[in-house]
Amino acid sequence: MPVDAPTPQRTSALTRSLLAPNAGPMTLDGTNSYLIAAPDSSSVVVVDPGPVDEDHLTILAAAGRVDLVLVTHQHADHSAASVRFAELTGAPVRALDPAFCVGGDPLHDGEEILVAGTRIVVVATPGHTADSVCFHLPGDGENGSMLTGDTILGRGTTILGHPDGTLADYLHSLEVLRGFGAATVLPAHGPVLPDLAAICDQYAEHRGQRLDQVRAALTQLGDDATVAQVTDVVYAQTDASVRFAAEASVQTQLAYLRGRARGGR
Repeated sequence: MPVDAPTPQRTSALTRSLLAPNAGPMTLDGTNSYLIAAPDSSSVVVVDPGPVDEDHLTILAAAGRVDLVLVTHQHADHSAASVRFAELTGAPVRALDPAFCVGGDPLHDGEEILVAGTRIVVVATPGHTADSVCFHLPGDGENGSMLTGDTILGRGTTILGHPDGTLADYLHSLEVLRGFGAATVLPAHGPVLPDLAAICDQYAEHRGQRLDQVRAALTQLGDDATVAQVTDVVYAQTDASVRFAAEASVQTQLAYLRGRARGGR
């Protein structure tokens, strides 16, 4: 491990984070792996071990006895290291989707987990992916905290991966998260944010604006316009490196609008 290796940084009273070395257009500065533990606990919970990077995993494993590993969703920058990290630590890995569990049971919405001197509540938040979950720490500071995975980012907005992620599900998930008030936001990408409810309002407003733009594009192009055509109008200034993400967002928006036109949710 390099002499100048990074160390976990304090992000709240009950959490620290370690930034994985996987910066890129879709991961921002990289994936934040979180360590959860009460101040007097000798054990820790790791959330999103991240990509398979031995130095990163070694630092996480050295932070304390790892009793449990939790995964916010299936994407590789969060879950790829699960099997290797389970080998290193012997800790079970739990996710909403059984396919991403290693020696542990699937998570369930509303489940309470008591571990490392903390109380962790599972909050199902489909939208970014069908299996996305957030983790609420009600005892983490005055307003508690929420580890949001990719459901809410530290900057910018998340993409919805059609057909696995749907806008209807995502908007509902924002409503669920808004109900936790001014909890600290601990995202998987980007910096910590101070007020979950306020961020949910901003995200919902942004989604509404994008839907208006897609509606305007359909008025211009016709209701049978393709995803590529609508993307050219709505995301005209988008860099080519993230064009696929823009098209994924347009696809989810079109599915949402056309579903509502047919009388669906």
